[in-house]
Amino acid sequence: MPRGTYVHDSQVEERFSCAPDGGGWRYTAERSDGGAVELIADGRWRPARLQVTSGEHVLRGGAAGAELLWVTGGRERSARAAGFVGESPGLLVAVARSLGLAEGERADVRLLVLTEPALAVRTVPQRWALTEITWHEADEARLPVERYEITDLETGEISECHLAGDVVVAASGIELTGLDDPPNFT
Repeated sequence: MPRGTYVHDSQVEERFSCAPDGGGWRYTAERSDGGAVELIADGRWRPARLQVTSGEHVLRGGAAGAELLWVTGGRERSARAAGFVGESPGLLVAVARSLGLAEGERADVRLLVLTEPALAVRTVPQRWALTEITWHEADEARLPVERYEITDLETGEISECHLAGDVVVAASGIELTGLDDPPNFT
């Protein structure tokens, strides 16, 4: 089970663990600012259950058919979207895996962006492209690292995300500073 630490541009540390979980995947993290993330994805990498805590704000959500539901501030909302994204790298992993792209493929998706610290939610159209897979030597094996280019279709802003299995090894605004065990590739 991979355990490690991400550091965000804001210098907030996110200590995480992730692993396959009963036909799906689980990601849990505690942040140095007191926040927390718990994501359980189903076998298709859709968010079966999500809880994000930021200060006094709590967001709970999950998939219901083609829609995502979320509750924050006592109000329930829903929108057609492929997944949630925000500061937590675990959310990037779930979206990338749910798309199931092959090298050179791309997909346009609507995602729900969580804005910290208030956990406000807005719908954003993005284009995800798996632009390259490179192989890196590790202690006991060669690991594939996927490079995704993510384009905000409203602003044209482009960011990158590099994944090895279920771990973000680099992304815009995120640095992996420690990893205790190798990523899962199942």
